[in-house]
Amino acid sequence: MLWERLLRRLSYRWLLGAVVVLLLAVNVGWAANHSPAVTVPLSVAATLSLLALPRFPVAVLGIQIGYMVIADIGFGSANPFGLWVALCAVAAVRPRRVSLWGAFAALLGVLASREVTSAGATVAGVLSVGVAWVLGDTIRARRTWQRQEREESRRLAAAEEQARIARELHDVVAHSVSVMVVQAAAANDVFESRPDEARKALGSIEETGRAALAELRRLLGVVRTPAADALAPQPGLAALDELVARVRTAGLQVELSVDGELSGLPAGLDLSAYRIVQEALTNTLKHAAASHAEVGVRRTSERLELEITDDGVGNANGEVRGRGLVGMHERASLLGGEVVAGPLPGHGFRVLARLPL
Repeated sequence: MLWERLLRRLSYRWLLGAVVVLLLAVNVGWAANHSPAVTVPLSVAATLSLLALPRFPVAVLGIQIGYMVIADIGFGSANPFGLWVALCAVAAVRPRRVSLWGAFAALLGVLASREVTSAGATVAGVLSVGVAWVLGDTIRARRTWQRQEREESRRLAAAEEQARIARELHDVVAHSVSVMVVQAAAANDVFESRPDEARKALGSIEETGRAALAELRRLLGVVRTPAADALAPQPGLAALDELVARVRTAGLQVELSVDGELSGLPAGLDLSAYRIVQEALTNTLKHAAASHAEVGVRRTSERLELEITDDGVGNANGEVRGRGLVGMHERASLLGGEVVAGPLPGHGFRVLARLPL
């Protein structure tokens, strides 16, 4: 991006330099035939002032108008090309209310010229000023549109990244905290009667907390700086065994079945599939009062299917439970897939995700 900007700036300066050199030759040639002791320095100064267009376009336009009027009144003719260039530059880099006043002043200078002595010359003078202004204003409008497009793209990218980070934070925090809450409750129940089991639950809480902190540091590291830890691989379906083991330590018996090869999945799909399973099990821990859950992963030639069921209380009114299901639907929709979630007949709850390959 910086290199492209530099090239554009160099190209603009080279073009402006070429215009100044060409105009300098024309104006000096004209001045040599009209009192050169006065007109040559005047023409050189007015032409070289065009080099200041990038920083002082309005002032340079005023110089060009003054030069044309002085040359016309004093020596009977003037070259309006420098005025057109300056007007175009003003219209390109200044607000329209400013450039319109500049165009009006340039028009007065052109119409005051001795060379505008007929209707045709008047129309030509008006058209020349109009074309110069329209060209510059078109450049300004295009640059404004491109800038707005870039800002809109940055805004959308930032919104998408915020949504992604929010989903990741929710998945990490909700799952880990749910596991730790269940384990802490279990440790409290057996603290007096079975201290060994309580100690085991506390150790599991510590392990889950450390894992959650590590993932949070990695996720927040992506937001702050591209450190080495922040670039660590994100979890995928290959880590399902570890996920299921953590949930089992919280007291929920989970059966995992995998049908098909899970290696070689696209990174985004692999991460989203893992998060969907993680969130479904988190919801089971938090809302279902279940004792058993099943996780089924099936890969076909066309799609990846995830089915998570439990034997909990379900939801009698048919509504999905847990805010994390919103994140599941978002992840699936971004991949062109779908998530169907709801209570099972009688009891239990099921989450079914279909993600196309």
